[in-house]
Amino acid sequence: MKPLSLLLAVALGWASAVAAGPAVIECWLVEDAGGGRLAKRPAALLLRQGPEAPPPRPDLDPQLYFRVLDPAGALQSAFRRYPASAPAPHCEMSRYVPLPAPAKWVRGLAPEQSCPRALDGTWFMVSMSSPVVSLSSLLRLQSEPQPEPAVITRATAVLTVVTHTPTTRIRLGQDALLDLSFAYMPPTPEATASLAPGPPPFGLEWRHQHQGKGHLLLAATPGLDGQTPAARDGAVAFAAWDDNEPWGPWTGNGTLRLPAVQPRQEGAYMATVHLSYLQGQVTLELAVQKPPKVSLTPAPLVWAAPGEAPPELLCLVSHFYPAAGLEVEWELRGPDGSIQEAKGHQWLSALHHHSDGSVSLSGFLQPAPVTSAQHGARYACRVHHPSLPPLGRSAEVTLEVAGRSGPSLEDGIGLFLSAFLLLGLLKVLCWAAVYLSTSKKSKEKKSQ
Repeated sequence: MKPLSLLLAVALGWASAVAAGPAVIECWLVEDAGGGRLAKRPAALLLRQGPEAPPPRPDLDPQLYFRVLDPAGALQSAFRRYPASAPAPHCEMSRYVPLPAPAKWVRGLAPEQSCPRALDGTWFMVSMSSPVVSLSSLLRLQSEPQPEPAVITRATAVLTVVTHTPTTRIRLGQDALLDLSFAYMPPTPEATASLAPGPPPFGLEWRHQHQGKGHLLLAATPGLDGQTPAARDGAVAFAAWDDNEPWGPWTGNGTLRLPAVQPRQEGAYMATVHLSYLQGQVTLELAVQKPPKVSLTPAPLVWAAPGEAPPELLCLVSHFYPAAGLEVEWELRGPDGSIQEAKGHQWLSALHHHSDGSVSLSGFLQPAPVTSAQHGARYACRVHHPSLPPLGRSAEVTLEVAGRSGPSLEDGIGLFLSAFLLLGLLKVLCWAAVYLSTSKKSKEKKSQ
């Protein structure tokens, strides 16, 4: 039983490690090097640590090796279900200076002209992105004296903004939900004492950018009086704190809902959470898709004589989006199960645009002459598109070669003429029999 117990313990430990996510995030500190150039230096964020000392990192400057205290648990939660197979998140950090938000509708968050002393200190903005999660977090270095010699720098996550849908693919005409959550903990006891009990007022801003043009999509200021710009495109946000603890930490929800998404609404969405002199922002991508319908004519059969070409085939690919990325392939699937590219002349029509933003086109194939051995083969039109699975979608017709199975066109005409002549002969014989029978009865009556 000991090997089984050991195996079970290892498996449970491995599962716990996967569920807990990465303990260390490798990062880059981006700084201005002068002359319009940027310099990068390696850094690391230690998110989890046991009772033992932090693992040594002699490759890092101790001032860029951060032990992150996460009072709200937002960073831990963001990576708790991070898949082991997913690539490590790309992380960059830069120095940050607390400033009031420039937008007029959110100025009520920072009534003072200057930043309060409670926000003094050294700040960093951390941005992480991956296919699974994207976030930004404001870190403030702790002011307590560090032990000598210092091997790590302590920092506190003050404001963290997270999305678990960094790239959303939505079907044309359906509603889209862009996930957004955030967490806040005042950086110092002095900052907490300056607040009224309960979560502070905040501002939520969603902006949309597509093809070089951007605009404010939605603005909300829960807990503040005053007007905000009207929302566009029917956008609605769940702008609220999730809890009502008197002194924090607090978590909130800023998820955006877009009804009946159209192609013009795809692109980048910037979500910004505003607090007094603090801002956190993440960027999400929305891709609009609609899978194509595929049909092939003539169907279900095409006829040809040996040495002749079958009729032209038309593959209609209809009501798909986006137009880019569509591929049409022609296959000839042999009776033995083999698949090869269909020979012949191929071409595509121009795009046809529909009122819902989707498009259609037609693919054509003029097949090459066929042989008797190709009887029973199938011509297939296979379509690849970003909205479809890797194998794509296809439609097919069966090739019938005259003289191999069943009547050909000439055979059909011959059978029809033969049946017609046979029917005529039967009618003549019937008339003759009736005439002879009638004639015989007449002679018998006369003889009597």
